[in-house]
Amino acid sequence: MDSVDSAESPDGPAARTVTLGVDLAASARRTAVCRAVWTREGLSAAEFVVPDGDEDLLAMVREADKTGLDCPLGWPSDFVATVVAHHRGLRLPPPAHFAERTDGGPGLDPLRYRLTDDLTWKATATRPPLSVSTDLLGVVALRAARLLDALAAAGAPVPRDGSGAVAEVYPAAALRLWGIRLDRSYKSAAPEARSAREHVVRSLEAGLARPLPEPLRARCADSHDHLDALLCALVARAVLAGDTRWPRSPEERAAARREGWIHLPGPDLGALCRSAG
Repeated sequence: MDSVDSAESPDGPAARTVTLGVDLAASARRTAVCRAVWTREGLSAAEFVVPDGDEDLLAMVREADKTGLDCPLGWPSDFVATVVAHHRGLRLPPPAHFAERTDGGPGLDPLRYRLTDDLTWKATATRPPLSVSTDLLGVVALRAARLLDALAAAGAPVPRDGSGAVAEVYPAAALRLWGIRLDRSYKSAAPEARSAREHVVRSLEAGLARPLPEPLRARCADSHDHLDALLCALVARAVLAGDTRWPRSPEERAAARREGWIHLPGPDLGALCRSAG
């Protein structure tokens, strides 16, 4: 397998794209960012970068061809309608319901979850994503909203369906869809979690058919935030390659414009390297 260290193909300069993966946190200090370079040969270079504040992060987003952001880009429509009605002293809207699962179980609660959360939960057959309306994730989403607003103010509006510079991604769902199964969480400082992160890195290298740079491998083993940033950059590539699920129905397209849309990649991780740069 070829080492991931060159931005050009052996035959000369290749078409080149850059994806950025951002594991967003409420503070800049906890935010992890991975920059990946792709050519016709596949993944050519990958490194972690440390933005010098939000303006630097926004500049990186503008320079990338696509950014994968691990953070909701909006709030559940039913939650927003309920809060607005309550704030205005009006009667609350009637409760809404998502469609049942294929096994006959109920859908998620639309006050706590977006349509894309419900669809992601059903597609991955695992636990639901964190709730942006009733979990601490909401604090991170507030920071994301400010960042997207700054991009729009500078002339680069960000459609919440992922059709612009930024696409919402969900690393845990991507791992499951790529067939990388874990018997324990990789998100802690415990030795078992480190072992799980090392397993993920080895699985990614096998799927991409090439080793990752040693500094990148070591950082991913040390930190789940940095591993998630790498996964975000990979899913951003899948979005560019047309290998993610987009909104299909009028209901999904309308919800994606307001609430955001989690881009779920196809099952073949190797497809990211076979796609033209």
